[in-house]
Amino acid sequence: MTAHPIDAAVPAVEVDRLAKHYKDVRAVDDVDLRIGAGSIVGLLGRNGAGKTTLMRLLTAQIAPTAGRIRVFGEHPYENAAVQARMCFIREAQKYPDQFTVANVLEASGWFFPHWDASYADRLVRAFDLPRRRAMKKLSRGQLSAAGIIVGLASRAPLTFFDEPYLGLDAVARQLFYDQLLADYAQHPRTVILSTHLIDEVADLLAHVVVIDHGRILIDAPAEDLRGTSVTVVGSARAVDDVTRGLTVVRHRAIGSIAEATVPGPLTPERISQAERLRVEIHSVSLQQHIVNATRLAGAELEEVTS
Repeated sequence: MTAHPIDAAVPAVEVDRLAKHYKDVRAVDDVDLRIGAGSIVGLLGRNGAGKTTLMRLLTAQIAPTAGRIRVFGEHPYENAAVQARMCFIREAQKYPDQFTVANVLEASGWFFPHWDASYADRLVRAFDLPRRRAMKKLSRGQLSAAGIIVGLASRAPLTFFDEPYLGLDAVARQLFYDQLLADYAQHPRTVILSTHLIDEVADLLAHVVVIDHGRILIDAPAEDLRGTSVTVVGSARAVDDVTRGLTVVRHRAIGSIAEATVPGPLTPERISQAERLRVEIHSVSLQQHIVNATRLAGAELEEVTS
């Protein structure tokens, strides 16, 4: 069974001035966000940044303090038609104690209109998941595999994965990434993937949203972020010369050798200067770029609040 046809003219997610406050904690704070239909989006940020709260708001599991939410152009709260088009796989997914893996798969067929039982069976075999074992007796990795299977086989037009791989080894995580990409190619939908293993998923992502302290820090196509920062490495004096006048977001020195991360790409003149001074230039990974941006935003926040 195929997923609902994609209407590119209607965003999968659209929020305006969205906020969720818990007493003095602004878990989500004045967020504007638009996610187009039919893409794999990374929702990234450190623990406590607001990622899970934002996903719970979008899936109508909690109500906002303020703001407007639209999912496929409609309000998601108490909207059965919208709810049927979403699947949210949480880090700590809960199941009835008496349920086995087979029970979870059977129940998923009732909840998700585009459920593909044969694909779920293939994934159960691929992840070597015991169908007759009670969910409460599964290991942490097996629970994660069960959630991944439900999320993929649901073929929901809007699917959320919140840190879906906990307890999985590197081989099983790669199996998830491969299956996600392959099934997305055959059955396009919108997938929002929350993870801290950024470099592992970087090649999957078409778009990146970074949230920090409840606010959107980065909202950009993944391709636009690649090459937006570079690290220059060489003698301390040469690195200082090449980066003079630029914003240094990260600096390290070991003896006479230094490295500095600056916004990129560098101008041809600075590249020529680096070559003359025997300074190496390296691209910064997506993960390191996000770490640097978050660190810089944190420093700016401290200046404002101090």
